[in-house]
Amino acid sequence: MSQQPARTEEQHYWDKWISNRDTEAGDLLVKKYMPLVSYHVARISVGLPKNVSREDIKSLGLMGLLDALQKFDPSRDLKFDTYASFRVRGAILDGLRKEDWLPRSTRDKAKRIESKILELEQRHLRHVSAEEVARELEMSAEDVYQTTNEHFFANVLSMDDQLKDEEHETQSYSLKDHKTLSPEEEILKGESLTELELTIGKLSEKEQLVLSLFYKEELTLTEIGEIMKLSTSRISQIHSKAIFKLRNLLDS
Repeated sequence: MSQQPARTEEQHYWDKWISNRDTEAGDLLVKKYMPLVSYHVARISVGLPKNVSREDIKSLGLMGLLDALQKFDPSRDLKFDTYASFRVRGAILDGLRKEDWLPRSTRDKAKRIESKILELEQRHLRHVSAEEVARELEMSAEDVYQTTNEHFFANVLSMDDQLKDEEHETQSYSLKDHKTLSPEEEILKGESLTELELTIGKLSEKEQLVLSLFYKEELTLTEIGEIMKLSTSRISQIHSKAIFKLRNLLDS
């Protein structure tokens, strides 16, 4: 019963915003959905270097939220949270694509790390740890993890072009149908998922849990830390190590 008045008040603001773009109603709706921006900022920031300002990412997300408010059509059978989530995430990723946020020094360092990993694996005929790579390159293991993860995210970002389609939308909202695959694609997808599942199974229980909570349950690192009773920085370390291991196992 207590939630009903709040819902009625929110609907009142939506009506005022949709009917005549009432500024006060728009400001209140932005304030209500700002946690959605903070959520995506927290998740995307995990893969970004420290030189990228969270405030800049937040600004990109806010632009996505404002765009969602302008283009949302309440007559369609779609919740605003869902629609805005795509817009906010898309605005952040598009903004990052347009900026060369990964410094040249980091790209060069990532190449040296990958080269050293290949050299050590050929020498020892096994997978090597970040600590072994760090000793060879005279850097810290944390630096190896951070650089590898940043470079990995940059590569994923450069290939993730499907969100650019949102730029061509007007008042309508649609999602591409990615469900229909050719027989060849079905086979490749099945093989990839099987390989990924087997590879994840080689990680420690904590690493598997962190990846599951982060990517499947879509929790933030802070939320995962609360569940596992560990600090956010510790969860970040576990996440970094898991990604490092996964990337090396999948590349082998």
